[in-house]
Amino acid sequence: MAWSTSELAHLAGTTVNTIRHYHRLGLLDEPDRRYNGYKKYGVPHLVRLLRIRRLAELGVPLSEVDGVADSADTADRLREVDADLAAKIEQLQQARAEIAAILSNNAPPDVPAGFASVAEHLSEVDRSVIHIYSRLYDESALADLRDMVQEDADLGDTDKEFEALPPDADEPTRQRAAEKLAQGIARNLVDYPWLSDPATHQAKSGRVVQETFVEAVTALYNPAQRDVLTRAALLGYQMAQEVLAARDDADG
Repeated sequence: MAWSTSELAHLAGTTVNTIRHYHRLGLLDEPDRRYNGYKKYGVPHLVRLLRIRRLAELGVPLSEVDGVADSADTADRLREVDADLAAKIEQLQQARAEIAAILSNNAPPDVPAGFASVAEHLSEVDRSVIHIYSRLYDESALADLRDMVQEDADLGDTDKEFEALPPDADEPTRQRAAEKLAQGIARNLVDYPWLSDPATHQAKSGRVVQETFVEAVTALYNPAQRDVLTRAALLGYQMAQEVLAARDDADG
């Protein structure tokens, strides 16, 4: 019995292109040809093809098919493959959970992981900043950041005025926006003390975090907004220190 390439593919439940790919990789020997030039596959080719397909179905990379099939360490390699599959399954389950959260909250599909529940309170620039933060800080810090966004929203402490600030905003407008932002900054500094010393939550070196932060602020905010952020940070720090000092006096 002999089969053509298409017949072999149909019998094995695969495609002609897959068989040709296996030939190119050297996994499947080229068969003899009929007098008319067509390939003539036999049972050994079918068995070999089915074995390759079986290992591929188990998640064994094609580059390792021969090694896994012939090695005395097959069990160990299969355990490694199983661990890789478990990691992929976990990743897929997490992706499904994120998609469910995005759909449930009608959030933008590019919302940072874990922030779907507060997406309605985030501007496009906010999302960009959080995406960058996700590469600079650990999961605990990001969880706190999500809580900060929710708390600000619950208190009605939005930054719409800051978002709409034009590059040439006048002095009174800038100062008013800074004072409003400072209130939220002060509250967060008091509630999340690590913000005053974020090194313990950084996922990258301090230099990388600082340089990336400066570049992000420069690229994402206009001159007036950058000025307001600087003022608000100073005011917020001063306000937080006053609150903490008053607490210390009361406790003392």
